[in-house]
Amino acid sequence: VQLQASGGGLVQPGGSLGLSCAASGSIVNVRDMGWYRQATGKQRELVARITAGGKEKYADSVKGRFTISRNNAENTVYLQMNSLKPEDTAVYYCNAIVLPTYWETKEYWGQGTLVTVSS
Repeated sequence: VQLQASGGGLVQPGGSLGLSCAASGSIVNVRDMGWYRQATGKQRELVARITAGGKEKYADSVKGRFTISRNNAENTVYLQMNSLKPEDTAVYYCNAIVLPTYWETKEYWGQGTLVTVSS
């Protein structure tokens, strides 16, 4: 199973950016999907998660600015980021809880995509 993330880049403060991440490979089912981020010198932290049923959870720092969504048919998770701030600058990692077979549940990580918020 692989998670392929895309959509990072440079954006000015107050701007918007969208990330996407697709899971591919031997997949029976995908449960929770989410986004984490790691800024330079800091620990990786949860940004947002979404269950297969669509229940969302956000870090307090991004509530009201970021929106997570998913397409279950395509095993893809999205993160729409609005009103971006310099402190949102980080490498963003997608994460998924996947059943690669009917008897296994594993956690997978994407390769990370850099988001830089700067003027």
